[in-house]
Amino acid sequence: MTASGCVTVHGELEVVPAATRSEAAQALKDFTAAYNAADKAYDPALDADEVGGSLGAINQAGLKARQKNNPNGNADHRTLELTDATYVIPKKAGWPRWFLADTDSNRDQDSGKQDTRWLLVFVKSGPGAGWKAVYLSVVAPSQLPGFAKDADGRAEPVPEDSAGLAVAPQELSKQYTGYLQKGTPDVFAPGAATSLWRTTRQNTRRAGFSYQYIDQPLTGGAFGPLGLKTKDGGALVFFSSKHFERQTAAKGLRPEVTPDVQALLSGEVQSTLTKERVSSQLVYVPKRGAGTGKVTVLNRLPGLTSAQGS
Repeated sequence: MTASGCVTVHGELEVVPAATRSEAAQALKDFTAAYNAADKAYDPALDADEVGGSLGAINQAGLKARQKNNPNGNADHRTLELTDATYVIPKKAGWPRWFLADTDSNRDQDSGKQDTRWLLVFVKSGPGAGWKAVYLSVVAPSQLPGFAKDADGRAEPVPEDSAGLAVAPQELSKQYTGYLQKGTPDVFAPGAATSLWRTTRQNTRRAGFSYQYIDQPLTGGAFGPLGLKTKDGGALVFFSSKHFERQTAAKGLRPEVTPDVQALLSGEVQSTLTKERVSSQLVYVPKRGAGTGKVTVLNRLPGLTSAQGS
């Protein structure tokens, strides 16, 4: 067999569906089982092989903290059920490959304003790798746009450098963190994860304490953006970011350290406490020149991943 034949066999050049529906269903089943086992025992090792990217960073740090504070496990564990799954499986060449599982969880009400969908993105990094859940977003069904389909009825992935969108997916993390820091570029629609969050941070006040916020893009490897084209020419995109909150106390005072922070703390808190969080965002990006041209944040999932005292 020639080298080029090997390449084609392994799918590095051929444009193929990222997964079969049975493979996608098995990945969701495996994730759910591992998630429940890890949550019941508060043991990050039990689902470490099923998560990655921003979801993995948040999940693993959260379990680590809860394990330290609850060594006997989760007395309030409630089994997570993900049903009514629809699998959105794009075609692409090469690796990584990925798909979206649109599911109904048992964490909501199945009608009315409290009804939500859990969107999980699974990635496979290579032929011998397993599927890992790297993004999770919880959204109302009415927020989800229809996906564009190719001639074979498959969803269409969005190139990271797409010039047809108001913001290319590969620029979203950089522009989002830049906006949070400086208010520019002003490409995001007002909302809880954009303008209101900036205002809240700017107005944080506590006698004897000062606050500093640093936001950094997060784009490498499993933290990279993943998007699907929508029927109107826009895109639904998942992307990651990192955020630091530093609290500095005046002489004679000390920042408060909660049990969850203490569990992830390195160093000793004397006058300064720095919290590091990883966040994933699900956004709707309109096509270039459409409407207001503003990117809408549909969901933001943050989680504390470490803390530093000094």
